[in-house]
Amino acid sequence: MTARVPPAAVLPASAAPAPSRPGQARLAAGLAAALLTAVLGCGIGQARAAEAALDPGAGPQPPTVTVAAALAGSLTERVIVTGDMVPKEEIIVTPEVDGLATVEILVEEGDRVAKDQVLARLSRDTVDVSIAQADAQIARARASIAQARTQIVQAQATLKQAQNSFQRAERLRKTGTASIETYESREADALVAQAQVAAAEQQLALSVADLALAEAQKREEMVRLGRTEIKAPTAGIVSRREARLGAVVSMSGTPMFRIIEDGEIELQADVAEMTLAKLRDGQKATVFPAGRGEGLPGQVRLISPEIDSTTRLGEVRVSIEEAEGLAIGAFAYAAIETATREGVLIPLSAVLYGTGGSAQVQLVEDAVVVTRPVTISLVADGRAVITDGLKAGDQVVSISGTFLRPGDRITPVLAKN
Repeated sequence: MTARVPPAAVLPASAAPAPSRPGQARLAAGLAAALLTAVLGCGIGQARAAEAALDPGAGPQPPTVTVAAALAGSLTERVIVTGDMVPKEEIIVTPEVDGLATVEILVEEGDRVAKDQVLARLSRDTVDVSIAQADAQIARARASIAQARTQIVQAQATLKQAQNSFQRAERLRKTGTASIETYESREADALVAQAQVAAAEQQLALSVADLALAEAQKREEMVRLGRTEIKAPTAGIVSRREARLGAVVSMSGTPMFRIIEDGEIELQADVAEMTLAKLRDGQKATVFPAGRGEGLPGQVRLISPEIDSTTRLGEVRVSIEEAEGLAIGAFAYAAIETATREGVLIPLSAVLYGTGGSAQVQLVEDAVVVTRPVTISLVADGRAVITDGLKAGDQVVSISGTFLRPGDRITPVLAKN
């Protein structure tokens, strides 16, 4: 309906003040514009009032509110930890001999080695000389043993002859045909022969001991000879090579090699003590090393029983099932699965907390807001798992707040997933 606009009042030309000054002219123009606006507004308001009279059912519409559908499913809570890639076990390879020069290096960093594989060789010249000396000592000791055994045989023969002569002299003395001097002489000869046998036996024992000493010295030199070959104590990957050609090695010096045992690399992370309480051995994890787009499966292997009193951090080790191409010392982070719950899933923004800390949601039933208490078992990734108070398919206000009260009528609009 078109409203009629009343004609503006017209003043006689004689009644209009003469704009004698510029300011008075501007004031007159402003008053005329204000008068015209008031007249037009009055006409529009009358038109709207007339339209409302013709459509009595027209009125304010309920506000539009975004709602989300509750879905049945499961939710996993994850804890993010950061740290460095380290060997699970690092083997330190040091020489077991002193004073020998390195003459050959057979592996480089990054090489995969087998157990007892030769990594480097040391000079063996002095060891070969010592072995030759030990062989000479062994030969000499064996010759002494043979000589001592011969002397024992000779001494035993002499002893037997002397004992026979003494026995004859003893019989003749009893019959009175042998003098006392002859008897005593034969007795002394028997005692001397007996002492010679004992001396020969002692010489044999000494030669046997010399042989044992020479053989022990040779075994020692053979051990030193074996140690001139630096071998890998276990299979793994060479992570560092400190060996240098020509360098004289020392058992107390710098290790020649470092080996990652079996090539196993894991994540070492420092975790806050509050987060550490959520972790358990064997929990599944996904490790994301720097530079890799995809995560690697793993699990928590070790949780330190000690918390640093200064930093309030504890150490966690996360093993990695497949570590090919990883470098120790590189940055990485891991998402550790600490809990999984099943129930009804809703956005976390849909949860309201009352004064007592109880959780509740604003449910929409027949376009009317209803407040309902709920039980939350897990919160993660911006969602909450409801175990009591909702069922799958219910619609809740996506972003709950104080602008809606129970009983309010709304126009629900389902949020897009």
